[in-house]
Amino acid sequence: MQCSQCSKTSVVELKYSKQFLCKPHFTRLFEKRVRRTIRKNKLLRFDDRIAVALSGGKDSAVLLKILNELTKKVRTSSLFAITIDEGIAGYSENNIEITKKFCEELEIRHYIFSFKDEIGITMDEVVNKIKNLSKAAPPCSYCGVFRRNLLNIKARELEATKIATGHNLDDECQVMFMNFIRGDLGRIARMGTYTGIIKNEKFVPKIKPLRECPENEIKIYAELNKLVFNSKRCPYSRYAFRETVRNCLNGIEEKHPGSKFQALKSIDELIPIMKEVYKTGELPNKCEICGELTSGGVCKFCEIMGEFQLL
Repeated sequence: MQCSQCSKTSVVELKYSKQFLCKPHFTRLFEKRVRRTIRKNKLLRFDDRIAVALSGGKDSAVLLKILNELTKKVRTSSLFAITIDEGIAGYSENNIEITKKFCEELEIRHYIFSFKDEIGITMDEVVNKIKNLSKAAPPCSYCGVFRRNLLNIKARELEATKIATGHNLDDECQVMFMNFIRGDLGRIARMGTYTGIIKNEKFVPKIKPLRECPENEIKIYAELNKLVFNSKRCPYSRYAFRETVRNCLNGIEEKHPGSKFQALKSIDELIPIMKEVYKTGELPNKCEICGELTSGGVCKFCEIMGEFQLL
């Protein structure tokens, strides 16, 4: 099929906009969308020191590539990458190898921290432990808490002003529906392109430059630009509630193209309302055990560590 913008052969069909695009026009559209998200939400400042959460997957690889080119071009901000080794046999090793080579190619400073060294337990060991618990949450629930805690602490220690994550359009829609189904509306108030509006020395704000980019288009961009990434999903992700929601939303998008963009628009209209209802601007508490920020007396990380008798 011919490109809708020129006479070249198209490489992608965008059903929601009824366009066929060649590589140059698709690349231009994709990068323009990311730059617009950054500009519209004022995600970068000239004095920022950005920690890019680099996982080994396509999303964070694309994020690092674009941010690296952008900061070099306009000479604003500086960045480095942080990779978290969860300790998942046959999976984490591949991610570490990929991220190391990628950062070497881009000449970007790269830091690697592992669950085992920093927390004292790997995800494989976590999964073995929760098999014996009658009311254990899915593995992703534990991994998510550990990753967020470790990423925030290490980014803070490395004096980052912001953490950039590869969350995309699909991720945002999935989280919204998961929170809605669970009745956890307070979490919707904490969503958005720039999260962590509370100014506190313990917390490093997070930005999501790829938030308006569909997951399938990120993969296409990565492949067209010959980026090396781990295409395999985490072996424990099949247990997550997110997988059910993912399949449901993909089915809706297939039948009604553009639904995810409309859902994101609804989310953004709902966020300020939820912030007012749940008063997210109020100062949080400090965990009674570790001193990190929490909404209660003891943070979720310390609850889990206590559950595993690792405190």
